[in-house]
Amino acid sequence: MSLDISRILKDWPYEPGRITARRIAGDDGRDRIQLRLDLGLYQMETTGRPDGKRPRGQESLLAYYELKLRKHVEQTGTEDGFELDERACELLRNEAMMYYHRYLAEFILEDYNAVLRDTTRNLRVMDLCSRHAKEESDRYVLEQYRPYVIMMCTRARALKAFGQNRPKAALSALRRGIEGITDFHRRFGQDQATEESSEVAILRAMAKEVESRIPEDPVRRLKRDLAKAVEEERYEDAASIRDQLRHVTDRSSGDEQAP
Repeated sequence: MSLDISRILKDWPYEPGRITARRIAGDDGRDRIQLRLDLGLYQMETTGRPDGKRPRGQESLLAYYELKLRKHVEQTGTEDGFELDERACELLRNEAMMYYHRYLAEFILEDYNAVLRDTTRNLRVMDLCSRHAKEESDRYVLEQYRPYVIMMCTRARALKAFGQNRPKAALSALRRGIEGITDFHRRFGQDQATEESSEVAILRAMAKEVESRIPEDPVRRLKRDLAKAVEEERYEDAASIRDQLRHVTDRSSGDEQAP
């Protein structure tokens, strides 16, 4: 059997500046995810660790070190004293990169539940290293990527909600994501970075788009129209709008009291 993958790459050309992914059926009947790169492709498992390995008998290295942390807490009653050495942090970062490639592909494939799973998982890696890395550099090296991961997690959550026809939930998710990135910058004394953040700009643009799709509250609209009519001394219009407002308000009260 030839090991040359030139035919596969020829049939699936690389597109510069664009992330291309697909889901394929493996020879064993299980689905795989493939991500096209400039010089080849990645093939990843859809669940568990992307490379299919189970380091130290666990689903991932993160799972292994989280288990060690739980055992430490059970024995000592505190997280104090639990440390990750340089090698452990390096391996955790390498593993996080695998999940990064997979959630990029999952986002392209619109598998938002999987994106949420893998981005949330990488945020746990950052939390673990920031709290327990022995070396200061290892505590902070991943933090530079936190706004990006928050953004991807937030986009997935918002798009999932919007796809379920829940635009208000999508808008709420986007606002929480923006606040999460803002809190991150504030924690490092970089308040101005929020206004310069490309991640925040993307989430704000999404929020503006989602907000435009939410039907305006009729009571709020009528109150605004009433105030404008009074300001412009259009009193007949104001009286008509006041009647509409009373009708809408009475109907809403009746709906609330209905069994």
